[in-house]
Amino acid sequence: MSDYILLILGIIFMIIGIIGCLVPVLPGPPLSFLGIIFLQLTRFGQFTTATLVVFGSIAAVVTVFDYIIPVWGTKRFGGSKYGTKGATVGLIVGFFIGPLGIILGPLIGAFVGEMIFKDDINYAFKAGFGSLLVFLTGIGLKLAASLAMTFYFIKELIA
Repeated sequence: MSDYILLILGIIFMIIGIIGCLVPVLPGPPLSFLGIIFLQLTRFGQFTTATLVVFGSIAAVVTVFDYIIPVWGTKRFGGSKYGTKGATVGLIVGFFIGPLGIILGPLIGAFVGEMIFKDDINYAFKAGFGSLLVFLTGIGLKLAASLAMTFYFIKELIA
């Protein structure tokens, strides 16, 4: 019975981990890694220690990069913290609109953030677009890590 409870928790954490890649307040890869750990605690999980260390390291590195890359990338494109914060708010609002909102929300949010910071439309567009690219890169890294862990979770479950 406890195997199935842990399995259900693992599945829930894998799903929340993928959602967390898109929602800024949830740490996607670490939650996906917890899903792997829950599976490992059942009779279904047979991961090696090395595999668990690799998954844990990937989750940690991607999470750290998720905090470093936006700051570095925004500065690289000449943007400010306003653009990064605007992109985050835009993503949250866009999440409720749907797939198009998830793409356009961060762009519009970054643009508005940069317009608040510096009332120059050319600057705001360039910096906002840069903030969006960096933001999407972070989402892509998190999704790649969480989807890879989900793949191995499912592979281990059905093997």
